[in-house]
Amino acid sequence: MNSKTTIHSYPNQDLLVIELADRIAQLLKDGVIKQGQASLAVSGGSPPVPLFKRLSKVDLPWHKIFITLVDERWVDPTDPDSNEQLVKKHLLQNRAAAASFTGMKNIAATAHEGESECCTALDKIPRPFDVLILGLGHDGHTASLFPGAEQLNQATDLSSQKSCIAITPVTAPHERMSLRLPAILDSKQIFLHITGAEKKEVLDRAMIPGPPEELPIRYILFRKTEPQGGLLSIYWAQQKSKP
Repeated sequence: MNSKTTIHSYPNQDLLVIELADRIAQLLKDGVIKQGQASLAVSGGSPPVPLFKRLSKVDLPWHKIFITLVDERWVDPTDPDSNEQLVKKHLLQNRAAAASFTGMKNIAATAHEGESECCTALDKIPRPFDVLILGLGHDGHTASLFPGAEQLNQATDLSSQKSCIAITPVTAPHERMSLRLPAILDSKQIFLHITGAEKKEVLDRAMIPGPPEELPIRYILFRKTEPQGGLLSIYWAQQKSKP
């Protein structure tokens, strides 16, 4: 595992969210102070919802902060499976409503057809990302870097200059749009946020060196430090938040 990786463990996600939200807020604040602006890329799913809710209430210069997605299902933004809808409902609220948001989904019929337009939109967001938050699937995928996907080799090609790629998972529904590995690694700080014993077991397996295409989170865990691949902090909670 890369030497720039740290692991933080918590008995429950409530405690994790408090500390992770504070850490993210400080990094975004520092980015605005140093650069006049900051950028945040987030993942979807249920684990980040409590984090989004807490972040939305933090007093930050949100009007100078750009938010985008790590990946997206190619569905309408009003669809329950849309990460854009999730972010708008839980993060772009309260004080964070002032942030600038760039989604991935556009009017193209397929993700492949919308790839070029999506890349153009993403390239307007300040990089490197000040903060990027990843999740982890039971099959070892992160972002939409799915094992077995035909486009995985292209998506993880470190020589690629394109920000995003259309991906069709073989183990999950919906065509996807995902940041490519070089864009993910073009981050000052990456957080891997996971909860529960099952996800920890997947992480433990991935931390054993092996083919990254089998457990794509290994592309992050064993990333090269230079020229790409900033700090990685793993935040794991044994239990999810109380209902």
